[in-house]
Amino acid sequence: MKNPYRPILTKIEKVTVENEAKDLKTFQLVFCNEEEANDFRFQCGQFAELTVLGVGECPIGIASSPMDKAFLEFTVKRYPDGLVTNALHNCRLGDKIGVRGPLGNSFPMEKMEGKNVVFVGGGFAFTTLRSTIKYMLHEDNRSKFGNLTLVYGARSPGELLYKEQLKEWEALNDIETHITVDKGDENWKGKEGFVPAVLDQVAPSPNNAVVLVCGPPIMLKFTLPVLTKLGFGSGEIVTSLEMRMKCGIGLCGRCNIGSKYVCRDGPVFTFEQLQALPAEM
Repeated sequence: MKNPYRPILTKIEKVTVENEAKDLKTFQLVFCNEEEANDFRFQCGQFAELTVLGVGECPIGIASSPMDKAFLEFTVKRYPDGLVTNALHNCRLGDKIGVRGPLGNSFPMEKMEGKNVVFVGGGFAFTTLRSTIKYMLHEDNRSKFGNLTLVYGARSPGELLYKEQLKEWEALNDIETHITVDKGDENWKGKEGFVPAVLDQVAPSPNNAVVLVCGPPIMLKFTLPVLTKLGFGSGEIVTSLEMRMKCGIGLCGRCNIGSKYVCRDGPVFTFEQLQALPAEM
């Protein structure tokens, strides 16, 4: 039986600084053991615990696609008082990182087959949505899903994640992209405005559609009324909660909401499920 506490050893193959503040980095990891690489099977929406040896571990959503067989990617924000995130940001190419997982549930991929999918993302919570978009756009999977629509925003152009990939998606006919920033600079040619307002303008149809929403709590608060106004039911609105997770397997009790543990029963929930739970503190 697999030991849930044992991290798998990986090596840092590539590091990408994602934003102007340089506090968001994407780490591309490769497995040190081929057999363990073959055994690591994950689904879109899941997370893993990243371990800096001798320092500690932290839960991070998987940003790469399950179709990316040769590597894993994690986008990590450095927090001023974050012991592990600071240690991760100080790592160099070739350093060894532990990966424990995959953990949690996933986005309802089978339920979304044959349906249109709307992605609504904000800030650095865009990671698992990026994983899902990459998966759906893959040539082996694209025919399984209907129209794809993306509404993604950040505070400024310099805070947008995966800038080169966003340009690639904007050039495709396979996905309708709407990229926005709260306030642009002199070089910004795209949309300006908060994500909920742009979503209201885009007005994706709720017919035969599912919405995946990931973003900061304030964005979620103002996005839900827009989706309700557009006609999306609470069972078709899916989000991911990652606040307060610690151990990743439901033993420490740090992430419970009522009878549910975010790390074990989630982090993916429909808004219908969340409405039946106590409000998060």
